[in-house]
Amino acid sequence: MDHDAVARAMYARDATADAFGIDLVEASPERAVVTMKVRPDMCNGLDVIHGGMTFLLADSAMAFASNSTNERALASSAEIDWLAPATTGELLTATAHRRAAAGRTTLWDITVEASRGDDATLVAIVRGRTRTVRGQIVEGQPAQGSSNTNDSAAPD
Repeated sequence: MDHDAVARAMYARDATADAFGIDLVEASPERAVVTMKVRPDMCNGLDVIHGGMTFLLADSAMAFASNSTNERALASSAEIDWLAPATTGELLTATAHRRAAAGRTTLWDITVEASRGDDATLVAIVRGRTRTVRGQIVEGQPAQGSSNTNDSAAPD
């Protein structure tokens, strides 16, 4: 079973992704990409996407990347900088990139962009940390190379 297949097995059980229309585009131990179309019920009283929804999408990208090795990983912390609003009808894309790892901890940088047609706007930047814990995503399948090495990874 490859990395993307492991992430897709997790995605298939992810009720939150289903409820909010999050689509998994790709996943590997180095990066993951997810998308979500902004709906009216995701927006606040200012008619822009609620910040928690933006954070949810970024966290989902980090989760699919960090768990793609078939070693369970949970977020231990994250911080977000909101840079621009997104509105109903825009497609948000969150891309998580592995920055560094040591032991059971991995550091991720996630960008969230909004697009309508050919135009894209950087909506948020997130820095997150994950920690591997006991268990597997797909039971009975071996871990597929830990993303937790002492080297750092640069984005594509």
